[in-house]
Amino acid sequence: MDAISDFFHKLHNVQELIAWGGFAIITLIVFAETGLLIGFFLPGDSLLFTAGVLVGRGDLKSPGGLPGDTVTSIIVLNAVLMAAAILGDTVGYWFGRKTGPRLFNRPNSRFFKREHLLKTQEFYQKHGTRTIILARWVPFARTFAPIVAGAAEMPYGTFMTYNVIGGISWVLSCTLLGYFLGGHPWVRDNNEKVILLIVGFSVLPVIIHWFKERRAHRTAQPPAAP
Repeated sequence: MDAISDFFHKLHNVQELIAWGGFAIITLIVFAETGLLIGFFLPGDSLLFTAGVLVGRGDLKSPGGLPGDTVTSIIVLNAVLMAAAILGDTVGYWFGRKTGPRLFNRPNSRFFKREHLLKTQEFYQKHGTRTIILARWVPFARTFAPIVAGAAEMPYGTFMTYNVIGGISWVLSCTLLGYFLGGHPWVRDNNEKVILLIVGFSVLPVIIHWFKERRAHRTAQPPAAP
């Protein structure tokens, strides 16, 4: 219970969370956010970016007796997190495949938001199979996209192709961005601002989509009668 309490206490500070849990907690979060229904509230892009920053600074090193130099550490980090991201989406797909339409009738709870599932379904209907890649950079959508794909019975081979591409590109882009930019003086001195900026860019597609929906809704409305 103490470990769970510590986890939730540190969840608001990604750097502190990584310092507390190391490689293990990063891997668990990446898997849970993409593979478990309750993972939508967990940090994603900011976690990967911060992990890359800490590896680049030498503050996060390879576990298990592996060499602790930064190059080895970033390679190990990416290999482990890519596997966790791909496995997480795979679990989510089969969960959606097994539960099917019943999941869409499930009521809201503390760890389940039905509106997130429905928004992801709309995203899927608009972008099709590409959703599995695009959703990696969209909060909440990366949790529900594989579930929606499974419920929609996307062919497993097609899903896995996009799953692998999405998992690799998402992890690599976020961690390497942190790894190469983390040593810059401005980034080092404004780490919290950079993380907030990354979170802002993550939710930008959702905001754009919302504005487009509003504009389309207004355009579709008939003019008021004179």
